[in-house]
Amino acid sequence: MTTPDFIRTLRATAGHQLLLLPGVTAVVVDDRGRVLLGRRADTGRWSVVGGIAEPGEQPADTAVREVYEETAVRCVPERVVLVQMLPPITYPNGDVCQFQDITFRCRATGGQAARVNDNESLEVAWFAPDALPEPLESFAVDRIRQALKDEPTWFAQPLSDASR
Repeated sequence: MTTPDFIRTLRATAGHQLLLLPGVTAVVVDDRGRVLLGRRADTGRWSVVGGIAEPGEQPADTAVREVYEETAVRCVPERVVLVQMLPPITYPNGDVCQFQDITFRCRATGGQAARVNDNESLEVAWFAPDALPEPLESFAVDRIRQALKDEPTWFAQPLSDASR
């Protein structure tokens, strides 16, 4: 994932301390029911498309922008699939981030054929839900499963009053 300029600016004064960041994930489905995935350049693993919202950017707009930037596919968000605070991540350089992920189910509407459109992916392709590639991030599997269900938005269970 390329680090946005606004985060580089924050890091200049915040150092490596924890930053809470707005993450957005897009599970894009085409008219044949296939799911759009990219094989990440940083890990070599297949995953769903995602990224960080820019200041002032609406989360649904982030999903559309990230999908196009990474795959050259145009899409429309259809619904919020899940909202989840992810565990903190410490990067090799010592930076610590925690992402609040909003996952959208999106419908492909056009653009060019799916292709690598930036330096974040090694490959981009469509997959039938029963023929997903390996290795596939567990993060992606969870989001794909939830996006393909016809259910309300999933939220992590709140802590009970007894555990606070």
